[in-house]
Amino acid sequence: MNFRTLVFDFDGTIADTLGETRRIFNQIAPDYGIRQVEEHELESLRHLSLKELLDHLNIPKRRVPALITRGTGMMRGNITQLQLIEGMREVLIEMRTHVHSFGILTSNATANVDLFLRSHGLREQFDFISSTSKLTGKAKHLKAIRKTFSLRPEQMLYIGDELRDVKASQKAGIPIAAVTWGFNSRASLAASAPDYLFDTPADFLQLL
Repeated sequence: MNFRTLVFDFDGTIADTLGETRRIFNQIAPDYGIRQVEEHELESLRHLSLKELLDHLNIPKRRVPALITRGTGMMRGNITQLQLIEGMREVLIEMRTHVHSFGILTSNATANVDLFLRSHGLREQFDFISSTSKLTGKAKHLKAIRKTFSLRPEQMLYIGDELRDVKASQKAGIPIAAVTWGFNSRASLAASAPDYLFDTPADFLQLL
């Protein structure tokens, strides 16, 4: 393993939250004058970048922080009932033995992530949980994490399921592994040129 620190996205990467996220979004969307998302739309939405998604749903950028804050707050009541991505538990436990530190960087609330990990018996695997309320704020946080652990860029890997995760890592100069079981489609992720592209959690073992 060439990496000393692995940093994971949470929603769609570790936790299967897509259905719950859509349910909450559709519940609060009318309050902000935003249309709801139908289930049949999800596959087509997977090909869109963040900007394209916001434009498609007619969501003003100024609304995003409020939507995140309210949505993550509502998710807390059901977070312990959500499932891990299948196969992720075993891979996390195995990978943790090969690196110096494990962390999470997410747009979700740290309290939600903490509750979820504890409910699945995985909290002790992670050294830190970091959160950003800005959908485009991950690059700054990745740089800060790297400096905190005194790492060279090539010693840290970020793992996420969205195009914005790839973009943030590339902006921060940090390697990125994109996973295809989350929000964005395999084709869109591949086109963004991540360092690694994984189709199943077991593919992480290729890093060993």
